[in-house]
Amino acid sequence: MLLLATALASACSPSDAPSTTTKSLTFESCRLPSLSMEVQCARLDVPRDRAHPERGTLSLHIARLPANAPHPEADPFILLAGGPGQAASALAPFAAALVDIRRYRDILLIDQRGTGRSSPLQCAALDEQRDTLSDAVSIDIAAKANQCLDQLTAQAIDPLDYGTSAFVEDIEAVRNALHLSRFNLWGGSYGTRVALEYLRRYPQHLRTLTLDGVMPPSVRVTLNAWRSREARLNAVLQSCEASASCKTLQPSPADALDTLMARLAAPGVAVSFIDPRTGESQTLQLDADMLLAALQPLLYSPDAAALLPQLLTAALHDDYAPLLALAQSFSSTLEGQMNLPLYYAITCGEDVPRVSADERAALQTELPRVHALVAAAFNACARWPTATLPSDWSAPVVNDSVPVLLLSGALDPVTPPTYAAEAAQTLAKRRLITAAGIGHIVSTQACAPQMLAAFVKTADLSALPPACVEHLENSAPPLLWSNRLAPAP
Repeated sequence: MLLLATALASACSPSDAPSTTTKSLTFESCRLPSLSMEVQCARLDVPRDRAHPERGTLSLHIARLPANAPHPEADPFILLAGGPGQAASALAPFAAALVDIRRYRDILLIDQRGTGRSSPLQCAALDEQRDTLSDAVSIDIAAKANQCLDQLTAQAIDPLDYGTSAFVEDIEAVRNALHLSRFNLWGGSYGTRVALEYLRRYPQHLRTLTLDGVMPPSVRVTLNAWRSREARLNAVLQSCEASASCKTLQPSPADALDTLMARLAAPGVAVSFIDPRTGESQTLQLDADMLLAALQPLLYSPDAAALLPQLLTAALHDDYAPLLALAQSFSSTLEGQMNLPLYYAITCGEDVPRVSADERAALQTELPRVHALVAAAFNACARWPTATLPSDWSAPVVNDSVPVLLLSGALDPVTPPTYAAEAAQTLAKRRLITAAGIGHIVSTQACAPQMLAAFVKTADLSALPPACVEHLENSAPPLLWSNRLAPAP
């Protein structure tokens, strides 16, 4: 899955000054997750199905971090989260850290329908999926995903009401409610798919567009993510062979992984470890597929991926606890921000139907290490309904008027820089920046928030601070941990 996770915090205080962008929405004081300061929130009712308004409405949640200026600019900065399934309100710490943008502009967070506080989709089957590490790394997801579909149906909920196109129209409804002529849009990960679709449909309302962890229209999550993650895993393993100290620790990490997979062939082995969330001992029947599932989330963070040679070496000596504890920690953080029913509603409705049977079979042949995980991902969508997509859905987004900043991390396991290059081909006013030592999502790192502020202030791609651009482009990957005490070249 695609996901934007941030760990930024800010001690900035919101301004109490009224904004010029709230003529039709009533904002009241509220609190958001992982944010100590008070912000402002509003609700907007929108049609559940715009083609059939008689089917009723659902409620969108909009949060605002007001500008620290008595008279803010009339074009706020709007953030779209990833996933699919992450609520924009989870990005509140990131939004609060954008202090230079907030000097003159409101920052708005729109929870996508089905997530956060925007009429979230709920089903017990997938809520239970998060309870233990065994569930988090289980490949037996198909049964639970289909149980979830049955539970949604019992609630008279149609998953097709929660697709990307509906969210694009929700954003336009928020713009109308706020009487905005134009605004500045930022999308991260899956949020870039939404942002590009908004650019396709409503380019006249965008002043600037920032895409971070770019997902062009051609990408099908359930197909492409497996290839990119496997490529990143292989790159990490190969980088160990190129490091003198790491090679001393583990001459061939790829062989080590293959050895572990053979050792953990079904039915696997019983492993005991301490759950980092509770401090309690937990026993897990670990098999090869579960080992690979545990490795997947670690690739999103280059710092965590740098631990892999050490973790694999420990596992070779029958010490699986470090790997499982770290995987539990990452899974809890990522899934805690995700609405899994919405993830399946979108990926099963919009992505899997665009994957042919031949492509699916070829993927499993191409990636034998994760073939069981691939099969499980597709089987989870077997009964979910298929969305009717616009005829231009997979076509490149063409635009010659809106300045677009495209950011990529060279170590990104799910939206690699090639995706940004693809999307940029049909965008006349664009600038691509690839951060060499960064993984998934660049905007939260180092000087990137100041770079965003410069872009939003001027709407000029040539006005980005050169020192920051150079710093990001020349950033170095973290050193691999070749021993338990410290990383080394």
